Amino acid sequence: MDDFIRVTGARLHNLRNVSLSLPKNKLVVLTGLSGSGKSTLAFDTLHREGQRQYLESLGMVTGLVSKPAVDSITGLSPSISVDQHLTNRSPRSTVGTVTEVFTYLRLLWSRIGVRPCPGCGKDIPPSHADTAEADEDAEPGQRPCPHCGTPVPELVMGSFSFNKPGGACPACTGLGEVIRPDVRRLVDDGKSVAQGAVNGWNAKYTDWSLPVLRAAAGHYGFTFDADAPLCELDDRQRDLLLHGVESPEFRRHFPDTAPPATVAAGRFEGVATALLRRYNDRADDPEYRERAERQGLVKQPCGECDGTRLSAAARAVTVHGLTVVEATRLPLTDLAGWLGGLRERSGGDEWPLVEPVVADLEERVRRLLDVGVGYLTLGQASPSLSAGETQRLRLAALLGSGLTGVLYVLDEPTIGLHPSDTARLVDVLHRLRDLGNTVLVIEHDLDVLRAADHVVDVGPGAGRDGGRIVAQGTPEEVARTAGSPTGAHLSGRAAQPVSRGRGNGATALVIRGARAHNLKDLTVRIPLGRLVTVTGPSGSGKSTLLLDILDRAARRRFHGAGEQPGEHDGIDGWEHLGKIVTVDQEPVSRMPRSNAATYGEVFTPIREVFAARSKGALTAGHFSFNTPGGRCERCEGAGVLSVHMHFLPAVEVRCPTCRGRRFRPEVLGVRYEGHDIAQVLAATVDEALEVFREVPAVAARLRRMADVGLGYLPLGQPAPTLSGGEAQRLKLAKELGRRTAARTLYVLDEPTTGLHAADTARLLGVLQRLVDAGHSVITIEHNVDVMRASDWLIDLGPVGGAGGGRVMAEGTPGEVAAARASRTGGFLAG
Repeated sequence: MDDFIRVTGARLHNLRNVSLSLPKNKLVVLTGLSGSGKSTLAFDTLHREGQRQYLESLGMVTGLVSKPAVDSITGLSPSISVDQHLTNRSPRSTVGTVTEVFTYLRLLWSRIGVRPCPGCGKDIPPSHADTAEADEDAEPGQRPCPHCGTPVPELVMGSFSFNKPGGACPACTGLGEVIRPDVRRLVDDGKSVAQGAVNGWNAKYTDWSLPVLRAAAGHYGFTFDADAPLCELDDRQRDLLLHGVESPEFRRHFPDTAPPATVAAGRFEGVATALLRRYNDRADDPEYRERAERQGLVKQPCGECDGTRLSAAARAVTVHGLTVVEATRLPLTDLAGWLGGLRERSGGDEWPLVEPVVADLEERVRRLLDVGVGYLTLGQASPSLSAGETQRLRLAALLGSGLTGVLYVLDEPTIGLHPSDTARLVDVLHRLRDLGNTVLVIEHDLDVLRAADHVVDVGPGAGRDGGRIVAQGTPEEVARTAGSPTGAHLSGRAAQPVSRGRGNGATALVIRGARAHNLKDLTVRIPLGRLVTVTGPSGSGKSTLLLDILDRAARRRFHGAGEQPGEHDGIDGWEHLGKIVTVDQEPVSRMPRSNAATYGEVFTPIREVFAARSKGALTAGHFSFNTPGGRCERCEGAGVLSVHMHFLPAVEVRCPTCRGRRFRPEVLGVRYEGHDIAQVLAATVDEALEVFREVPAVAARLRRMADVGLGYLPLGQPAPTLSGGEAQRLKLAKELGRRTAARTLYVLDEPTTGLHAADTARLLGVLQRLVDAGHSVITIEHNVDVMRASDWLIDLGPVGGAGGGRVMAEGTPGEVAAARASRTGGFLAG
């Protein structure tokens, strides 16, 4: 039996005819610079071929899983991938539902829950007569209250599900939040309707709507003045415009008058009502819903359930004094402690009834603690999780699967982890390996590399300069390999970043009394004109401090927009700043037609260059795949066609007309430096920079993208496929192109996500130049190199969740390294 996965002649994307052998049943780490070919080798070659071979062995049609560009791969096992694009975007998905822990909690509450009687108010004890697990959709039966005889429904699992009518809050249908119109964004009070007061109405739609508004007003016996500013309209006119004739807001003025029967007679829907209707009608279109929210809709916690999602009846049921809502708000570490004490608190026949449920619960929660997410709560929405947190939840599920002989492919599972948490994650990877599996991890973290059985360094550069195996073997062997960028960092040969020693500065922002979420009434001084890093264990309060408090307060200060700032007493020092730029890891766009070139504002000058080369025959619009004219109309510029399959998901196939090149032949016939427009979109940033080096408008934008570590990124890569780190660096590159004389504070959320140590050094150079120009940079980071290069560190802790939220140390890197109370200090000193 061959103990190796053998790859021969892999040449997909930038791989240069790669051949290598990977030991099976080991922890194997693929590393290298961003864009060197690691993901191509791991996901696009090994994982895809593993899937194809497995399906083929079952006699299934494998035409939908194409064979990667490789001569042969032998020794493969069925593969399971855990990448960075797994976050469930459904607003109904939570940590509890994803991990199924909430399912077991619902079973526990349905079995031994105590609730008040709606008739007499006394507690109704649980009924142990029927211990069968109720079906999710079962209608609960009735039982009499033992005190007063009032019939009450039996408790079943569905009674505690916010995804079922029996358990969901009726006001928000289990979402925990409601959508409300923000009138300030919907209309301009200083203008009249005729002058364009309604945002989103063009002149043609305004002309169509005015007669309907006038007819509606006439139906009720008043006039609608389309030329008066909205601030001068009375309540009737304003409610008519915003809410329409059928709304409660308007009908309160004329409760006894029936609405007009037709639109021509005045059946006006209302600006806010129409927007809400379209929002709800397009539930499956996240792009439209995001657009509607930007136009004038805001999400607010449901006032009926206070954001808990559950009905009042479900919220009243307790197990040993704890409601299910309170249980979902406990950090997982605290929930584990509560579960551990249930045996002592349970008496009589109760414990035998729930012992198997509690045992399963404890095991599932323990696995979550093992992967380092003990600070999360079950009620946290899945869309709010980072890519790293999502991966670790999947890892916890894999630990409980019991599968052996599997190839697991993971993409940077340490994202978002403090160095003190990495050892626990490594233990999890070792446990997966020890079950008899091959664990293949793409990683840059040196601690993970040192814990690997086998390391493969792909490089030496990115894009066309990558795609080769620079070094492979044990971590010690790779460290000794000359010419290996990773080996230089493993061995310590590479120079470590050092602080510029700027100190704490004379001016600062001071956040006073921060107490949102788990912050413990903090007062934190953030020096300005410095590179500042806020660090600490996952869940210690870093994002709460900077994103929930500082960023929200800044948006209200500088833009008069955004939500109310988080709980704090105030922020001093705004007078030293003229602007704040927050660059987080939210997707730059969910539209597949948006890509790195369009978002980075480089595609427009590129199209102008090609239009000039056509000598007047074509315009810049002909070189856009988003508008008719030069694009292929068979695929409408997408390059692919969606083929609907009976009983299967739709499959995208290459357009037979343009062969995936998006444009018409006459457009592709125009070349610049030997490249047509399709080839430019397929080129990486570094490659395009070489092509357009003589075009300042293009080269400047591309150089900024390369400076932040995106030189390997293809210009045409769709925006939804970018990782969180790539999206953030693309935003940063765009912001760097905005010329401003104002003193700016840049707030960055883990900008080194996905970066090799060599790429991190390059990014640090960009951040240092911003500081040298008089701006301020503050990062949320766990990367030790960034900490060492910072002027000032703020270390939160000592742990995540309820046990965190305190300042453990602050000062220069050297001062924090010497602080005994700081978990971060030990890694800085090491």
